Amino acid sequence: MFSIEHDFDATVITLVDEGSTHLQEDVIIQAFEEGVVIEQFDPRRDDVVRITLSNAQLRELAAALNLPEGVYRLTPKG
Repeated sequence: MFSIEHDFDATVITLVDEGSTHLQEDVIIQAFEEGVVIEQFDPRRDDVVRITLSNAQLRELAAALNLPEGVYRLTPKG
């Protein structure tokens, strides 16, 4: 399950892990003009883990999800 909310300066997506076993904490993705912040609470550390991706890193991540093992470089469309 997930939700999408539009705030003043960001789009916030919350991913909820549904199921019966080994559930993970919710993942919150905040998309800003300059990049994306991904957050998840880590109960072992009792703290939120935060990862910040630039838009270029986000594009590469999206491409990587659909490619086989290897090393790649995205080239701008032109």
